[in-house]
Amino acid sequence: MGWKSHGFRFKSRKKLRKKIRERGIKICRALQTFEIGDRVHIDIDPSVHKGMPHPRFQGRTGVVVGKRGRAYLVRISDGDSYKTLIVRPEHLQ
Repeated sequence: MGWKSHGFRFKSRKKLRKKIRERGIKICRALQTFEIGDRVHIDIDPSVHKGMPHPRFQGRTGVVVGKRGRAYLVRISDGDSYKTLIVRPEHLQ
């Protein structure tokens, strides 16, 4: 018997799914801008694969600490430590 795959979207079938009328890409979410210091909410858009954070960070709230290309550096607290995520604006609110 072979090994089970534990890829990036492992165990996220329900979490990374859109309702039937919400399918597709919303261009206004891709064009939104944030300033350094803004508080943002991570809401993964499953129709956009590029710049997607790991599904364990779905629903977290963080602070924008920088910009890298078109993506933003978002700092979130994870227990006692802080983590910096590289997230594109399609996955932020």
